[in-house]
Amino acid sequence: MKLILIKILPLLFFACGNQGDKSSNTHEDTANAEPVRVEMQNGKEKAYFASGCFWCVEAIYESIEGVEEVISGYSGGHTKNPTYESSNTGKTGHAEAVEVIYDPNLVSFQTLVEVYFGSQDPTQVNGQGPDHGSQYRSLIFYQTEEQKRIIEEVKTKVSQEYKKPIAAEVLPFQKFWKAEDYHQNYEKNNPQNPYIRNVSIPRLNRFKAKFPDILKENNH
Repeated sequence: MKLILIKILPLLFFACGNQGDKSSNTHEDTANAEPVRVEMQNGKEKAYFASGCFWCVEAIYESIEGVEEVISGYSGGHTKNPTYESSNTGKTGHAEAVEVIYDPNLVSFQTLVEVYFGSQDPTQVNGQGPDHGSQYRSLIFYQTEEQKRIIEEVKTKVSQEYKKPIAAEVLPFQKFWKAEDYHQNYEKNNPQNPYIRNVSIPRLNRFKAKFPDILKENNH
């Protein structure tokens, strides 16, 4: 972990990762590729999102009613078996992402998309909050044309609300690589980490205040 000074607060704390390559053109151009459909298992669907540090995003989605599990990993790149270290160089093209396993009878894909746009600054290019670099860029993945339609409709609405371009890229889902074990449930397992206290938890609390009606009972 790299120790950096964040000018949000006069505090020194650990960031989610290194600054990495700040180019947004390091990932494979998959815009015209056929999306890969992930089959439903035990009545559960899977959805994939990237919006900055996966420690933050994992905690947000895990607090939603109907979400069974969230796994941190990497997606959107052009290399096989990416690692935390290699993705942080910005050269693999991968972004920190999450796999959301959810019950479609309890929470809809549209709600997950609304959470995606509503739990970040969707106008920030090539990063999120204090984390900058292509590994922190915003990507939202679709597996079907119906999912793509939902994403584009929500994105258009959000763009009108912000009255400025939305940075999130909409891409056909190709592959998700699970991150190292110590990244899983990181916010829950490391509550005293300075980055968690000063970045992740405030971001989670802002989300909860904005979406109180969809939270699990123990997350209110």
